[in-house]
Amino acid sequence: MLLFRLCGKNVFPPNAISLLASLWEHIALRLYVGSLSYQTTEQELADLFGQVGQVVSATVITDRDSGRSKGFGFVEMSNDDEARKAIDQLNGTTLGSRQIIVNEAREKRDNSYGGNRGGGYNSRGGSSRGGSRSNDRGGYSSRGY
Repeated sequence: MLLFRLCGKNVFPPNAISLLASLWEHIALRLYVGSLSYQTTEQELADLFGQVGQVVSATVITDRDSGRSKGFGFVEMSNDDEARKAIDQLNGTTLGSRQIIVNEAREKRDNSYGGNRGGGYNSRGGSSRGGSRSNDRGGYSSRGY
C-alpha cells in the first residue's frame, strides 16, 4: 500500500489499487537458462518452455564481436506460476545434447568500481612490495636516465 501513496494521499483510487496489486502478483518472471549447446536457437528455447506455459520472450545471449552463442539465455514466462512450473519441470532436463540449468534470473551485477578503474601494476604508488616511496631503491627516473 505504501507504493500507492504520495505525501499521505492515495495516488490511485481504491479499486485501482486492488487491481494493480493483483496484476503485480502475476507479472512475468524472467528465467535464466544455462549450459545450452552453442547451436541452441531462440525458437528451440521458446518451443521447450512453451510446453510448460506461455512464453513472452526467449533470448540466447551471443558474443557481440563474433555473434556466437555464449551458452546461456533468458526466457520470460507470462506469469509467476508458469515460471515456477518451468523451473520445477525443466531444470536438469536435456535440450539437444546438454543437461540445462533453469532458475530465476538475478539482476545484472554492476562490475564497475566507480569511474576509471585504474589499477594494474604498482597502482597504489610506492614500490611493488607495497612500501612507501621513501623505501624505494629507485627506478629509471631516480637514477637520472
